[in-house]
Amino acid sequence: MKREKKRNLQALAFAIPAILILGIFVYFPLIKNFIYSFQSFTLSSTTKEWVGLDNYRHLLSDKTILVSLKNNILYAVISIVIQVGFGLVLAAVLEDIAFHKFAPTLRSIYFIPTVISMTVVCLLFDFVYNPQMGLLNSFLELVGLDGLTKVWLGSKKTAMYAVIAVSQWQSTGYVAMLFIVAIQKIPRDLYEAAEVDGAGKLKRFFYITVPQVRQMFFVTMILTVVGAFTVFNEPYILTGGGPGTATMVLSLHMYQTGFVKNNMGYASTIAMLIFVITAILSSVQFASFGTEKEDR
Repeated sequence: MKREKKRNLQALAFAIPAILILGIFVYFPLIKNFIYSFQSFTLSSTTKEWVGLDNYRHLLSDKTILVSLKNNILYAVISIVIQVGFGLVLAAVLEDIAFHKFAPTLRSIYFIPTVISMTVVCLLFDFVYNPQMGLLNSFLELVGLDGLTKVWLGSKKTAMYAVIAVSQWQSTGYVAMLFIVAIQKIPRDLYEAAEVDGAGKLKRFFYITVPQVRQMFFVTMILTVVGAFTVFNEPYILTGGGPGTATMVLSLHMYQTGFVKNNMGYASTIAMLIFVITAILSSVQFASFGTEKEDR
């Protein structure tokens, strides 16, 4: 009993620093933000006015919120398809025996965008999308597709997709590397047995690779969806939410409300909306993952 009590105390001693860090930098700001969402104040306010549910009523009638939410959902859907879907396919291809000789080099190439600062990436793509000197329009003109040239970041029809493409270029390699780690843990005997039975590469992918990396699939789904609903840098640097509100997302709307329009109370309400959405989505995915494990 004494030994067990000593072990529990030692475990608690190791856990206390982590608990304190979480409490100070995560839970305390979250609670304070929740309180602020019921108040009205500016950055220079010495006092805060309690307004009750007024900020939440404003949230329901704010048209920019609907546009932002729509853009975040679009961001999430495209990110799931490209980062998770294509990332898994890319990982499977790189781990195929036919690419073993070139796999280390290809992994490095695909992973390089991940380690580059998002600010640098956005500045790079700002040049790529430039309507006069940009690489994208120049390439289209070079191959005779002049009719497809556009003001990519200046058109409401293309701006959001152009911004989303930047995230996919940077993050797909990272997701692919996570899947590569998961694929490398799959026993090679499974592939060899399937090959002996006459299963082709597609069947081996769908019947062996996909089921075996299911856990990593859920992890990448959570990371991708939460990232899509908290994205800020790309629209802020590339378009500032424009043209109009075509590329406005929830986090950027929160920033502009708080630090540009100087309405910190309503900005806190938008922050609570982001928290609730990401918490619900993460909970649903965790619950699905738990159900999946029980079924297995």
